[in-house]
Amino acid sequence: MTSDTPAPLTLPDGRPVPSTTGDERAMLEGWLDFHRTTLELKCRGLDDAQLRLASVPPSSLTLLGLVQHLAEVERNWFQRVLAGLDVPPVYEEETGYALHPERGLDEALTVWHREVARGREISAGRPLDDTGRLVDGPLAGMDVSLRWVLIHLIEEYARHNGHADILRERIDGVTGT
Repeated sequence: MTSDTPAPLTLPDGRPVPSTTGDERAMLEGWLDFHRTTLELKCRGLDDAQLRLASVPPSSLTLLGLVQHLAEVERNWFQRVLAGLDVPPVYEEETGYALHPERGLDEALTVWHREVARGREISAGRPLDDTGRLVDGPLAGMDVSLRWVLIHLIEEYARHNGHADILRERIDGVTGT
């Protein structure tokens, strides 16, 4: 970073402020990083029992399950769809929501960070119009652009961060962020 390059802006809680001007890619990646950081922030300061506390019956949704699920999401969209790799699910259950008694937040975050880093590697240098192919589901075989994947991931993280807001408030009353 040169003296002419301003330091990246961050909020007081440490989240990066997405670019408000500039090119499309910087904005898309900035918003995705913002939402990724928000998820991790929602888990900060909680113990294992709190991270495993489900919202309300019949839902079994937990903060720990959300971190695991989003590791699966990262792997699916970047490795399977964009790179066309035949990789197994990260966890024993494909959605990632199932909790294992010996797997806590540190391990789940390590796995999630690895999947995020791999996704960044795969997308680095690719044009936003570069395409991958959906591998399963009702639209299997359809091509999607990197742009579409980034927008979809922003939407997916934003939706799950809303779930995380509700879970966190139920656990210890913390709201916002």
